[in-house]
Amino acid sequence: MSERTGRRRGAAEQMKGKAKEVAGKVTRDERLRGEGTADQAKGKAKEAVDAAKEKVTGAKDAMKAKGRRKR
Repeated sequence: MSERTGRRRGAAEQMKGKAKEVAGKVTRDERLRGEGTADQAKGKAKEAVDAAKEKVTGAKDAMKAKGRRKR
């Protein structure tokens, strides 16, 4: 899975969570509202993990390129 796909999944998770949270507020269902909040947090975490992976991959590629130039 590419980092972009992971970020999209994180964003989708956040949207799903927001919809649940709003539905919970409208229907006064605290369980649904809580699930929505949890889903949003999970989506943000997925995006953060994928952003970190992207940075590590970029740094790794930069180190490889730097090593090739020294030879």
